[in-house]
Amino acid sequence: MEYLLELVASPTAWIALATLVVMEIVLGIDNLIFISILTNKLPKQYQAKARRIGISMALVLRLGLLSTVAYIVQLTEPVVDLFGQAFSWKDMILIAGGLFLLWKATKEIHHSVDPQAQHEASVGGKVASGFAGAICQILMLDLVFSIDSIITAVGMTEHLPIMIIAVIAAVLVMLLAAEPLAKFINDNPTVVMLALGFLIMIGMTLIAEGFGAHVPKGYVYAAMTFSALIEGLNMLSRRAKLRKEAAGEA
Repeated sequence: MEYLLELVASPTAWIALATLVVMEIVLGIDNLIFISILTNKLPKQYQAKARRIGISMALVLRLGLLSTVAYIVQLTEPVVDLFGQAFSWKDMILIAGGLFLLWKATKEIHHSVDPQAQHEASVGGKVASGFAGAICQILMLDLVFSIDSIITAVGMTEHLPIMIIAVIAAVLVMLLAAEPLAKFINDNPTVVMLALGFLIMIGMTLIAEGFGAHVPKGYVYAAMTFSALIEGLNMLSRRAKLRKEAAGEA
């Protein structure tokens, strides 16, 4: 109890908490984009449920990983050496997650540009692409993003209560943002392609970091923000054109 009171009274602890909450929310954007795109392909009545389950699993995974934080830190220790390159468990998990993101995003892009192929695949493989399949895929990416998130948190503060509060706050923001983001993506087909491009970039970043090439997150999110702003201008332009055409017809 005394330890918690000291944290509450410490300005440094509050600064660390605010910084970590922002960092966890930013890291959660990748996870949320993936969940939104994946669940939007489900039947309407299952989409919200799948999003809630996916984000809830992210919270459970992150809190569970925090309870074994001493072990999680050890995941950064090299365990295998291939061709002069040392790999830790974290590296291998990031590489596997990055490859999965590349495969999934590329597959979704193919379905977007070739709807006929998507229809044929859905007729022959509804079970694989159904609710259970979506949840399994969300769980896989939740694990990758959760490990990255926890290791980031450990590097920013040594106080477990601060990590727990930051993780819970970030997941609550994800829950609140999930429905509006999914609806926005669903209502704007060009945004889907942009989001899939983001996932490819994130997948490549994960693979690069797994091979020891650190990519500053600021560069990645700056590129995503710039692309999103350009797409926003395109959307405004299209809406202005539609209003002009509607006014001309009237």
